[in-house]
Amino acid sequence: MQLNSEFPDLEFEYSDTDKWAAELSELYSYTEGPEFALNRKCFEEEFRVHVSDKKWTELDEAQHRAHAMRLLDSLEVTAREKRLKVARAILYMAQGTFAECSSEVEVQHWMRYNIFLLLDVGTFSALVELLNMEIDNSAACSSAVRKPAISLADSTDLRVLLNIMYMMVETIQQDDPADKPEWITIKETFRTELGSPLFNNEPISVMLFGMVTKFCSGHAPHFPMKKVLLLLWKSILFTLGGFERLQSIKVRKREELGLPPLPEDSIRVIRSMRAASPPASASDLIEQQQKRARREHKVALIKQDNLDAFNEKDPYKADDSREDEDDNDDNDNSIEAETFPLERDEVMPPPIPHPPSERVSFPKGLPWAPKVREKDIENFLESSRSKFIGYTLGSDTDTVVGLPRPIHESIKTLKQHKYVSIAELQIIKEEEFQKTPLSGVMETCATELLYQGILPSLPQYMIALLKILLAAAPTSKAKTDSINILADVLPEEMPTTVLQSMKLGVDVNRHKEIIVKAISAILLLLLKHFKLNHIYQFEYMAQHLVFANCIPLILKFFNQNIMSYITAKNSISVLDFPYCVVHELPELTAESLEAGDNNQFCWRNLFSCINLLRILNKLTKWKHSRTMMLVVFKSAPILKRALKVKQAMMQLYVLKLLKVQTKYLGRQWRKSNMKTMSAIYQKVRHRLNDDWAYGNDLDARPWDFQAEECALRANIERFNSRRYDKSHSNPDFLPVDNCLQSVLGQRVDLPEDFQMNYDLWLEREVFSKPISWEELLQ
Repeated sequence: MQLNSEFPDLEFEYSDTDKWAAELSELYSYTEGPEFALNRKCFEEEFRVHVSDKKWTELDEAQHRAHAMRLLDSLEVTAREKRLKVARAILYMAQGTFAECSSEVEVQHWMRYNIFLLLDVGTFSALVELLNMEIDNSAACSSAVRKPAISLADSTDLRVLLNIMYMMVETIQQDDPADKPEWITIKETFRTELGSPLFNNEPISVMLFGMVTKFCSGHAPHFPMKKVLLLLWKSILFTLGGFERLQSIKVRKREELGLPPLPEDSIRVIRSMRAASPPASASDLIEQQQKRARREHKVALIKQDNLDAFNEKDPYKADDSREDEDDNDDNDNSIEAETFPLERDEVMPPPIPHPPSERVSFPKGLPWAPKVREKDIENFLESSRSKFIGYTLGSDTDTVVGLPRPIHESIKTLKQHKYVSIAELQIIKEEEFQKTPLSGVMETCATELLYQGILPSLPQYMIALLKILLAAAPTSKAKTDSINILADVLPEEMPTTVLQSMKLGVDVNRHKEIIVKAISAILLLLLKHFKLNHIYQFEYMAQHLVFANCIPLILKFFNQNIMSYITAKNSISVLDFPYCVVHELPELTAESLEAGDNNQFCWRNLFSCINLLRILNKLTKWKHSRTMMLVVFKSAPILKRALKVKQAMMQLYVLKLLKVQTKYLGRQWRKSNMKTMSAIYQKVRHRLNDDWAYGNDLDARPWDFQAEECALRANIERFNSRRYDKSHSNPDFLPVDNCLQSVLGQRVDLPEDFQMNYDLWLEREVFSKPISWEELLQ
C-alpha cells in the first residue's frame, strides 16, 4: 500500500489485551467451529437426565449449583469417553449456554455467571488434575510422535480442558462494576491461588511452561500450543498484573525506598503522543531519481526555504504533517519522495488552516522530563576537574572547588534532573548482602513465586518460546527441522475446494499471528515484572534471551513489509465466537473471504509489533555490547522501514532503538537522515549530557561482548546462589543445633580404624584421665 504524508494516524490504543470478545474469539480456530454444537449436545444429554424440561436460564441458583456439582463429580470417572463428554458439557456452560441466548451480550452475561459458579464449586482444581494426567499420558505422546501428520483430532482432550481453563481465567480477570461482593472475593482468592504453588506444588504458569518445553523437545507434538500460550499469557497477566498495575507498583516501591516520585506517568504521555510522518518508500525514491536532473535548480531553493521554515517555527506545535516534512533528509540516498509536498513545483506550499481546538489539544514542549544518572554527573565532574584543575576525586559529586562558575551551573542543572532507579538501589543492596549473607530478607509475592518456579529451567523455557516465535513469524521459511505449530488448526481431512483452502489459509495465518501475540506479551510482561521485583531476575531472563538469539530474531521479524503485516485481514468475523453461535451464518464466498473486514489495521499484529520493539529496547538499554549487535546486524534500515507505520507508540520505540546506535552509524547516515534525527529529538527522552547525535561519547569504544556478558553473569549467579541455592550454602552460616537430646540422638558413622581401636581410645581418653565430677556438675 502506498504511504504518503497524508496517510492518517492509526486509531490504535495500546492496552494489556484487546476487547474481551476479541480475546475470546482468538482462542478458537475456525476449524473447531463444528465442536460448538457437539459441546451443546453433550450438555443437553447430561441436563435432561437430571433436570426436567426447563431451560438452564429458567432454573434458580440452587438448581444451577446442584447440576454444576453433579458434572464435577462425573469428571472423576475412569472411562475416557465419558469424561470427555462431561468436560464438553462443562465447556458449554463456560461458553455461556449460548443456545438459550439471543445476543452476544446475553451470551457474555451467562458466561460470567456460569464461570463464577464453576469456580466456586471447585472446577478449576479438578481441571488442573486432569490436565496433568493428559500431559503425562505417554500413550497419546508416543502415538503422536509416530504419526506422519498431526491434526485437530489428536489434541481433543487437551483442547477441551485448556478451553475451559482459558475461558475461566479470561472471564474472571475482566472487571465489571456490576459484580456481586462474593464474586469479587472469589476473584481475589482465585488470583492468589493461581499464582501460588497450590496446583501440583507449583504455580499454574510453571506447569504450562513445562508443556511448552515438552512440545519443543518433540516428545509431545500434539500439544495445542496456541491454547497453551494463550492460557500462559492470561495466567501471568491475571496473577502479576498488567501495565497499569506495574506503574502503581513502581510508584509504591519508589515511595518505600525514599526515592522522589516519577517525573511523569509514562502511559499517559505515550497515549497523548502524535505519530510523525513516514519516510519515503522505495518506489518513490526511484521515481525521484528519474526526475532529479530536470529539477536540480529547484532543489537548492526548496532546501533553503525548508530550512528557514523549520528554523522559524516551533517544532513541537501540533502542525499538520505537511509542515513537518524536511526535504532531502530521511533516506540513505539523500533523496525524498515525490509525494512529499515540499518537493512539488511550488517552492513553498500554502499553509493548511487548522481548527483552533487541534492546536489546544497538544501542549508545546518536549513530552518527557530529561533524566541524568549519578554516573553521568560523576563523568562530567571528572572530565571538568581534569580539564580545569588537573586532578580527579573519584565518585565525589559535591566538591566543586576551583571549577569555573558555568560548570557550577551545569552541575546544579544536572542534579535537578538526577534520576535514581529502583534497579540502582537493588544492585547496591545486593552488594551489601553478599558481604553479610544473613541480612537479606526476601519479600514473597506472586512475581517472586513465579521466578522461583521457573528458575531451574528458565534457559530452556526461553529457547522454547523463541523457537515457536520463529516458527510463527511470517518471514520464516518452512524447514523440515522446524517445529510444527499447526497441530491444533489442521483438520483431519484436508480441504478439497478452493473456498475450503482459502478458509484454511486464513485460519493458519490467523493462528500464527495469535501465537506471536501471546509470546510477545508473555516475554514483555515477565521482563517488566522481574525488573521491578529484582534487577538480577530481569538480567537473568534477558541474558538467556540474548544467548538464544532473540535480538536477530526480532530484527528478522521486522525485515518484512511491516505495513502489510499490520493491515493483514486474516479474520472471518462471522465465524468468530460468540457471534457464530447466536447468528445464522451467511454463505461464505471466495470474494467475502478475500475482502476480509473493513478495519484500518489488525489490532493483534500492531500489538505484537509494539511488544517486540519494547522487548528489544529492554534487552539493549544501557548494554553497550548488545547495542553494537544492533549495528552489526544492520538494524537501522529495518527499523527505519517500521517508521512507515503512523502510530505514535510504535514510532517511539523504533526511534529509541535508532537513538542508541546513531553515534555508531557514521556522519553520512546522520546527514542523510535528518528527519529521523529530528523525530528522535522531539519524541524520545533526553539524557542531558548524552551526545547521541555526535558520536563522541565515552562509550564509543571497542566492544568486548564476552567480557561484558561474563561480568553480568557472575553477578547474576552470585544473586541466584545467595537467594535460591540451598544445597551450596556456606556451612558457617547454617544454624547451630543446641538441643542436647537431638545432638545425642544423631547417628554418627565412625571410621573403621576407630572401631577397631575403640578399646585403646577409651583407655587413653576416658579411663586414664581424672575427672572432677563436682566441677563438672557446677
